Amino acid sequence: QVMFVESGGGLVQPGGSLRLSCVASEMIFSDYTMGWYRQRPGKERELVARVTSSGITNYADAMKGRFTISRDNAKNTVVLQMNSLKFEDTAVYFCNTAPLPVFSWGQGTQVTVSS
Repeated sequence: QVMFVESGGGLVQPGGSLRLSCVASEMIFSDYTMGWYRQRPGKERELVARVTSSGITNYADAMKGRFTISRDNAKNTVVLQMNSLKFEDTAVYFCNTAPLPVFSWGQGTQVTVSS
């Protein structure tokens, strides 16, 4: 059974940075485009960034210039570097395949942007 374990979230002030990591298991990681999703309070889950197996990236408009997604296929890991964080980035962040999530969701990692 495929599992995703997300980590790296926390409490940060506006303008701050966080680095999220996701480790995948029981899947041929390099076969898939991977993405980071988030679910803000009272909102549906949304795709914020994705990266192909070869490293081509794509971002939602609100994240361009602030977030950077990367992956290490040898370590089955996808990383989301988040800079210039805003109040509205507060959410639970998840990883999964993209643009459609194929596997069950992990527990996610909470990011709270607050002063």
